Amino acid sequence: MDKQIAYTIINEQDGKLSFKLFSFDDNSYFDHLQRNSFYTIIWITGGKGLVKVDFSEYTFSKNAFFSFSPYQPFMFSTSEKINGIAIHFHSDFYCIHQTPNETSCDVILFNNIYQKPFFYIENEIIKKFEFLIEELESELKNSETHNYELLIPNLKVFLGNATRIKEQQIVSEKKFIPSEKPYLLSKLKNKIEQHYKERHTASDYASLLNISPNALTKLVKSHYNKTLTELITERIMIEAKRELYLTNKTIKEIAWELGYKDEYYFSRLFKKKTDISPQMYRDTVGFGKAELN
Repeated sequence: MDKQIAYTIINEQDGKLSFKLFSFDDNSYFDHLQRNSFYTIIWITGGKGLVKVDFSEYTFSKNAFFSFSPYQPFMFSTSEKINGIAIHFHSDFYCIHQTPNETSCDVILFNNIYQKPFFYIENEIIKKFEFLIEELESELKNSETHNYELLIPNLKVFLGNATRIKEQQIVSEKKFIPSEKPYLLSKLKNKIEQHYKERHTASDYASLLNISPNALTKLVKSHYNKTLTELITERIMIEAKRELYLTNKTIKEIAWELGYKDEYYFSRLFKKKTDISPQMYRDTVGFGKAELN
């Protein structure tokens, strides 16, 4: 797609961004640390470079497709021009948590601590994604009444297609990992999902898997490009964010349910990982949508 695209929808109630679709032809937009209060999709259609995400760094090239959650820190570093398409959307515009089965993007595209935050679009499906972008653009361009009724369904189709392709690539990649590694990593993933609310240390999971902490830490670092402690903490933060958005529980209640008796320690940990307080996250991303509706 060679033409320039730029469309923005602003929430009239609070003046904040609801949805944005735009193209870019250099790295000026993403060359500094991003901590957005909305979801971000970036399709690199040309160029290559390095992306820093959370605790990790990855190299990328043409047709990389990135997906970042609210307040997930990321930054692109490039020595050459990159170009592509970006989409921002706020949880109040489309909440991926409330209807998780519609696109499955909540645990595949976003909030997936066990996979890289990007995948590659193969040549045979580039035309499909160009068509999906054109459908979004068409709805934005033709909605004279600003009643973007078809925009969310089109966004769901876009996210659903991206989710399916990434899921297929995840399955394909697992076939090339030595058999003993995915078995142990799969067990680790299951243990984290079962126990992250009460077990917060690397040694806890090493004990559960009957392996030395050092050996497990090395395996996690080599496969996930992050430490085991970082992996556990990221899982806790994902649940904290969901609770802050989807419920009207107090921060103290959320901290307690996640295994922290000291809500102030929990709040400091949350701010360290997201750069904002739990209350600010709730204020900017959303609050009590599921329970209040």
